[in-house]
Amino acid sequence: MISTLLRVGIALIFCQSFAFAQSFKFAQVTDTHVGGSTGADDLRRTVRDLNQLKDIDFVILSGDVTEFGSDEELALSKQILDSLNLPLYVIPGNHDSNWSESGANSFRKVFGAESFFFEHKGIQFIGTTSGPNMRMSPGQIPRENLVWMDSVFKANPDKETPLIAINHYPLDSSLNNWFEKIDRLKQRNIQVATCGHGHQNRLYDWEGIPGVMVRSNLQAKEKVGGYNIITIQPDSIFFQTRRPLLSTEDYWLKLPLKKFQDVSGQAVKRPDYSVNNKSKAKLLWEYQDHGDIGAGITSNGKLLFTANTVGEVYALSLADGKKIWSYKTGGKVYSTPAVDKGIVVVGSSDHFIYGLDAKTGAVRWKTETAKAVLGSPQLYKGKAYIGGSDGVFRCLDLLTGKEVWKFEGVKNYVSTLPTIADNKVIFGSWGNGFYALDVTTGELVWEWNNGHANRMFSAAACYPVVANNRVFVVAPDRYMTALELQTGKVIWREKKELYRVRESMGLSRDKKFIYAKTMDGELVGISAKADSMTIDWKSSLQLPYDIVPTAIYSSSSLVFVPSNSGLLSAVNPKSGDVAWQYKISNAMINPPLVLKNKIVVSTMDGKIVLLQY
Repeated sequence: MISTLLRVGIALIFCQSFAFAQSFKFAQVTDTHVGGSTGADDLRRTVRDLNQLKDIDFVILSGDVTEFGSDEELALSKQILDSLNLPLYVIPGNHDSNWSESGANSFRKVFGAESFFFEHKGIQFIGTTSGPNMRMSPGQIPRENLVWMDSVFKANPDKETPLIAINHYPLDSSLNNWFEKIDRLKQRNIQVATCGHGHQNRLYDWEGIPGVMVRSNLQAKEKVGGYNIITIQPDSIFFQTRRPLLSTEDYWLKLPLKKFQDVSGQAVKRPDYSVNNKSKAKLLWEYQDHGDIGAGITSNGKLLFTANTVGEVYALSLADGKKIWSYKTGGKVYSTPAVDKGIVVVGSSDHFIYGLDAKTGAVRWKTETAKAVLGSPQLYKGKAYIGGSDGVFRCLDLLTGKEVWKFEGVKNYVSTLPTIADNKVIFGSWGNGFYALDVTTGELVWEWNNGHANRMFSAAACYPVVANNRVFVVAPDRYMTALELQTGKVIWREKKELYRVRESMGLSRDKKFIYAKTMDGELVGISAKADSMTIDWKSSLQLPYDIVPTAIYSSSSLVFVPSNSGLLSAVNPKSGDVAWQYKISNAMINPPLVLKNKIVVSTMDGKIVLLQY
């Protein structure tokens, strides 16, 4: 009798959980890549198809809407999607944010938001973005998205309502903070987590949460593309590939809807911080931002200055890490602030360059631009030199913000810190352009192009290194190039398969070597004087596969090597041995600030630490 009542009780609980989950269908479209070869036409075909279907309640577009995240591509995508006759919920993917000339701001303006939460016929849906924003690294759910998730769940406390989560990346180690979203989802009645990114239909197990990757909308090598029609029934969820304007295939996946139970599943190994227990570096203080940090740090000796993707520029006490002041701009900030003469100069994606009072954060001046300013300022002899997304590189007076000169010939946008040497200001752009301008007049001294048509191979994320009257640059094409400082003429340009260099590089203190970190996690020293790419020094450091573009910095005794998983390595410049390592978080390391026997380091997920060594 007791067992019968128990069975009935369990059945009632199950029914109560899902009785309100009515049958309905929705479509998940993903990886449309408008701006690519067939992206726009494939999306137009899918919109026409969706408009003639009679039983679809809404559409989810789960990222990589565009190829490069440009304003032009976003506008075209919106124009095509405006003809859709169904409710649409959109999140961005890495292609929408990593190469975004607007600093991932235009996506929000065009589509209204970069995340969503709603309830439909007894099922909750939550969608988050997953970067990486403006820096090449593993994907990352922005810190502000996680804070937003917490607020959404707090405002909707019923944990029994079935939930479907949508992300662009899979919830695995391809996201550096996958576990943070998984932990939040496990507190709810999560049914399935869907994603795009991989361009194929595939089933996963993310720590007991069914994970479903759906195919790209692109036709690729097929005659037409495709998307998924997802059917919700009171006890099941079905996935079917729809060939737009042709046919719907039989379901390729059926999953049960049931009360979520936290079982082990196929857990991916989580980050390990045990290296810190034996590190020679000691943590003096730690600060956690409520947003992502995509900028570096500077200091006037008492205060530290940085910025976040919430749009705040702020100052922390160097002594204890406490916030002293904060100024809110109108857009995300990826520009590393620079300070001199009591003024903090920084660019924002709100189309302004700011001069803020270093003591108070008050605006001393602001200079408007036509588009976002993602580049970092270089201060030199009372001037600020900074590039923007409007094809303009500017020289501003430090004290007033007034324009001294501007160069209007930049191809695409600038996101780097320029180098000043030999009366030249030197920088790259995301249009495969590389420039040397007269520091006094802004006139073009020389220009170099790496010959690529695809702008993804631009030498735009590296900080140019100058030594021995040469300019050294690296790029995603895995070439290192040495140019004559005076003329821009190529001295050598080489690609070594054994040493797959990318944008992370720096200069040794004695200026003998150009340090470069390879994609395979090695640190090498290339001769600054040889007539070819000669590897004259190599460290014993061995990191996993790593693509972070952050520059390499040196103190008098150590070389500091960043990683895309929050691990800072300190290397002896003579022996090449690893002196110590410290894991700050699991996110990309931003440009650090090297001090005497101390280093200030921030990571993309909003953590800042002061280490003593």
